Amino acid sequence: MAVPLAFFALFFAYPVVAIVGRGLRSGGSWQFGRIGEVLGDPDIGGVLWFTTWQALASTALTLVLALPAAYVFARFDFPGKQLLRAVVTVPFVLPTVVVGTAFLAVLGRGGLLAELWGVRLDTSVWAILLAHVFFNYAVVVRTVGGLWSQLDPRQEEAARVLGAGRFAAWWRVTLPALAPAVAAAALMVFLFTFTSFGVVQILGGPSFSTLEVEIYRQTAQFLDLPTAAVLTLVQFAAVGAILAVHAWTVRRRESALRLVDPSRTARRPRGVGQWALLGGVLATVLVLILLPLAVLVERSFDGPDGYGFRYYRALQSADGGGGTFLVPPLEAVGNSLQYAVVATLIALVVGGLAAAALTRRAGRLVRGFDALLMLPLGVSAVTVGFGFLITLHQPPLDLRTSWILVPLAQALVGVPFVVRTMLPVLRAVDGRLREAAAVLGASPLRAWREVDLPMVRRALLVAAGFAFAVSLGEFGATVFIARPDNPTLPVAVARLLGRAGDLNYGQAMALSTILMVVCAVSLLVLERIRPDRSTSGEF
Repeated sequence: MAVPLAFFALFFAYPVVAIVGRGLRSGGSWQFGRIGEVLGDPDIGGVLWFTTWQALASTALTLVLALPAAYVFARFDFPGKQLLRAVVTVPFVLPTVVVGTAFLAVLGRGGLLAELWGVRLDTSVWAILLAHVFFNYAVVVRTVGGLWSQLDPRQEEAARVLGAGRFAAWWRVTLPALAPAVAAAALMVFLFTFTSFGVVQILGGPSFSTLEVEIYRQTAQFLDLPTAAVLTLVQFAAVGAILAVHAWTVRRRESALRLVDPSRTARRPRGVGQWALLGGVLATVLVLILLPLAVLVERSFDGPDGYGFRYYRALQSADGGGGTFLVPPLEAVGNSLQYAVVATLIALVVGGLAAAALTRRAGRLVRGFDALLMLPLGVSAVTVGFGFLITLHQPPLDLRTSWILVPLAQALVGVPFVVRTMLPVLRAVDGRLREAAAVLGASPLRAWREVDLPMVRRALLVAAGFAFAVSLGEFGATVFIARPDNPTLPVAVARLLGRAGDLNYGQAMALSTILMVVCAVSLLVLERIRPDRSTSGEF
């Protein structure tokens, strides 16, 4: 626990506490009276209510639509499965401003829906909910599907032999085993939608605002740091309460599971029902995932003189951005890949150590540590990024001009995904196997290498894919600390979208398309990496 605790204390707690303290202190005294004023504002109350119920609705809708896909990817073997899994993950790495823009092109004025049926859904809550499902679909598919693919299907088959129906066997055998993974996925989706920023800002218009949007407005537009600090504390308290409830409920459901090699559980669909399920999932992916992505690609080629590569050629010149960049925007691709690789390594080390520590039952301290690891997903990225600038600027940690600052900020978001992906699998390992290895003379390190590692290799690859994806798409904190001569892809896209002109907009769409391709290729490579089956038999 020492390394993860030190990492979070230095690069999360310290910056957040510093920025909140600066907002609530004036003239050497604390302005605690400001808390009551802000919380008593009916407009702020409306923002808090909308933030909560839209997050709950988004989480429920995402689970309903994505759990069938998790089953399909875990249990079915069909052509193009690996490619489709990578494509499904692409939306998760897109900057939220790009997600909002893509859905605006589909659902807004002049969009596809308006052209076909004359219907507009922008500035409505439905546009926000659908965009949230689009963004978080992969969280459920990969987190739940990763564990589902390793559950021994013979346990459910045994229940059916004993007289249980298909649904009853799934409800009584499979669902309890999946409960920790489903809860982890639901928690991550809720936290992302609870702190939603770009999607709500673009699709919600002036009618809807989340706490994250309000914090940004108070900080950047009204320069009201005390109000922003109070809202940050409110967000922090709400997320802390949610994490405490999650840790308590999931801990009660833990049990050792019979895990098998994922390659032994997937098979071709059989029967009309299974083919219909596969078809329904593919149709959902087509409409909900591929259609908005296709709109982005189409707009990256659609220039004033017809379709062509005009916007892509402009990315090769710093002048193509109209003075927006000091370097050609295309260099953001290399920057993002380098940062993402380093951030993934940091997240795997910190998150892997944390997950290993959490598998040892050590009472309330460990449960509190579990909740602490999820806080970066629920605290304003604006607060974290700005906090980096005001805290990490003097020796011995003068990192404000160092390239490592960006991967550190990205790893903060990646660590929770590593922990939540690996933890259900690690906790499912029967502790008696470790004890048997110790009795036979294995050291703790060798027991981990010989017992735990073969079982969690698949989860480790899924965790690496998640960490790499969120690092590629992290925007909220990176926008504050990325240097002008080393922009990341999300920062470059946001800067182009923020400037008027068809050329800037077209380049933003072109960069977004490049980001999608880079993510899809990277995740596809990870999908093709398989554990050594000589050491990953049945457990």
